Formats: sequence, structure tokens, C-alpha cells
Amino acid sequence: MIDTKELTKRFGELTAVKSIELHIQEGEIFGLLGPNGAGKTTTISMLSTILTPTSGTAIVAGHNVATEREDVRKDIGVVFQDPSLDDELTGYENLEFHGRLYGMSKDERKERIVELLELVELIDKKDIPVKNYSGGMKRRLEIARGLMHKPRVLFLDEPTIGLDPQTRRYIWKYIKEMNAQERVTVLVTTHYMEEADYLCDKVAIIDHGEIIALDKPSRLKSKMGKSVISMDVSKPDKFCELVRKSKWVIKSKCVGDKVHLTVKDGEKLIPKLVILAEKNGLNVNSITMHSPTLEDVFIQLTGRHLREEQASSTDALRKRFMARRGH
Repeated sequence: MIDTKELTKRFGELTAVKSIELHIQEGEIFGLLGPNGAGKTTTISMLSTILTPTSGTAIVAGHNVATEREDVRKDIGVVFQDPSLDDELTGYENLEFHGRLYGMSKDERKERIVELLELVELIDKKDIPVKNYSGGMKRRLEIARGLMHKPRVLFLDEPTIGLDPQTRRYIWKYIKEMNAQERVTVLVTTHYMEEADYLCDKVAIIDHGEIIALDKPSRLKSKMGKSVISMDVSKPDKFCELVRKSKWVIKSKCVGDKVHLTVKDGEKLIPKLVILAEKNGLNVNSITMHSPTLEDVFIQLTGRHLREEQASSTDALRKRFMARRGH
């Protein structure tokens, strides 16, 4: 349903997206996981025809995004990162207006609106102005609006950003139900590891405009080993060198003051690690152990915590570049 080859977007000397290759199947929920500024929104903007690729190709629902823009737009729905509802209209009126834009008949609109409002559990709120909706209700309505014209592909750009954890999980539930009922292909961008893990059939981890890993979340995590041990230890670089010489550890990475180790038998290994540190005059301040997460995958690939990344790289640089150009 989505097929890209060497898809690239440059803004002057800045390469926001570099030679991305995606092959997303019909009905799949596919995640682009990465920090703010990694190029996720730029990628969706190209696939939804908002931005024209600098080079490479992208086919969405059988149409070329550069040469068949109108055909692409008929087959996609987009839920933007920033709110885009009309707050003065009711929930029903927002969907009605969207249906009119896509040339749906009166009967089609009426049937589809009721269907979607029931799907996102807003049917009892349909006549309330959107300005009186909560953040979660607005997000649900935006997802319903994106589905109004029965698209084959739905783009969700950071669909739960700014929502509290409980509401975020409700949105995940609606996305899963929507995908099952509508059989629509979903491309979701997120910087929440739990979101990608829960929602997505496959995940591409993107950093600095490049895909650095792509697979099912379970497979990405299984490559890490059975356990991840995180240690707050004095002279972490020295400790990393020590454990790399041992046969106990599959992978090791120093991030700030902590050492992250992927191992097969963490419970038995912890005492050995403490003894190793003490023998070499190092203090162990704390140790934690957990099953591998997508955060651990990101740490091993980049040497950074995904959650600590700031929105100051690719997309922010692109905005500053465009501002200087007067756009």
C-alpha cells in the first residue's frame, strides 16, 4: 500500500530525510519511531503530498506522490500533529463539512457520520461544540474525520502527543478497533516506545532522517537478549571496557552515567557484575533489570535515550531554514 525507494528531502544543505525505503502492506499498522526532529513528520508530509520529495520515489495506494497528487489525496486520510478541527462547529458538523469537501452525497454523509461517531464513542456528544470537548475527545473526532471519506491509507502524526497516559491508551484502543473494522492501512509516527510496541505490526526506527532498524517490535527486542541490566556506576566508561572483555554480556553501551548491558541470564549475572566493579575500585550506586524494550533498542543503536531527545534537530532546523527563506 506504501512503497518508497530512496525517498529523500533536503532543505538547502540540510537533509531532513535520507534515502528512506518502506514497504507497507495493506491493512498493516506501521510505526515510524524516533525522537522529535528525526524526520518523521517530513516523511509523512511527503507521503501525503504536502511536501514534494527532493529525490527518490513514493507510491501510495498505487499512485505516485509527485505526479499523481490528486489521486493520492483521494485515497488518504491525515490526522495532523497540531489540532485542525473547527472549534465553533459541533462534532457532527465537523464531519459533515469534511464529507462535503470530498463530494459525498447527503445520504452517504449521514450514514458515515453516525457510523464513525459510534466507532469513537462520541455519538452522544455529536451536537456539542468542539470547543467544549476534552483533548482526548478532540483527538478521537480527528481520527473519525480522517476516516470520513473511506481512505485506503490513514496517516497519524503523533496522535497522542500532549494527552495523559490514560487517555493515550484509550486512543490506542480506538486506533486498533478502527484498523480492524475499516481494514485501513495506518502509518503512525510517535516518539513513545510503548505506543509503537502496543499498536504496530512493524516499526521503523528513524534517527537523523535515516532508518536505522526495521522489523516487528518483538523481533527488534528479541535481538537484545533476554534481560537488560542498567547500572549507575562510577567511571562507566572503564566499567564498559571491563564487561566487554567478559563472556557474560551480549552488548554494552554507556549513556551518561549509566551502563546498559544486554545479557542472557541477568539474575545470576548481577552478583558477578558487582564483584567485578568492586575488584576494580568502582562504586555501584544502583542496578535495575528489565525485559528489553524499544527504548533499549534505540539506546544500543544510537547511544542515546530516545525520551531525552529534544525537538531541536531536523524538523526544527527545517522550520528555521524556511523562516529565513521567508516561507
